[in-house]
Amino acid sequence: MNAHVSTATNPAGHKRLVLDEKAIGEAAKSLDEGAVTPSYGPWRDDVVKLLNDALATELVCVLRYKRHYFTANGVSSPKIAEEFLVHANAESGHADRIAERIVQLGGEPDFAPTHLLDRSHASYDESTDLQAMVRANLVAERIAVETYRQMINLIGDKDPTTRRMLEDILSDEEEHADELKDWLGH
Repeated sequence: MNAHVSTATNPAGHKRLVLDEKAIGEAAKSLDEGAVTPSYGPWRDDVVKLLNDALATELVCVLRYKRHYFTANGVSSPKIAEEFLVHANAESGHADRIAERIVQLGGEPDFAPTHLLDRSHASYDESTDLQAMVRANLVAERIAVETYRQMINLIGDKDPTTRRMLEDILSDEEEHADELKDWLGH
């Protein structure tokens, strides 16, 4: 929704907030664009690229957590391995939400395995030591926290729906990082 400040003033001398009627009229056109109205402007392609990179990151995180779940061993491993699986499932849910948003924006989610590591902000990890696994996952979660914070700031009010989705995912990533920090040394 595109609102602008009118040059007209109300009786108290304040500028009035009025809707942009031209933008509303443009929204009635190009119905094949679904929810994406012209007010998305030049940012849509940039947002889709950011989201595809986030999608790659989430998918790499799913794979890393799954590997750690299946290969974790040691006295503390059953409890921590179970949490690796919980995190893998959460990351998979994030990937699904991101892919859905990419499609809503008229883009194509890039699930190509050959592109994942190149686009992912986080790394894959083949550690065999439980504490190394926890550390690798904590590093990845901290990277996710930082990249989501930056994406939220970049997107700002250009795409409120995407921003809210990223804020929700960021909250999960912060929770994951806190849990992993607590497992260091166990």
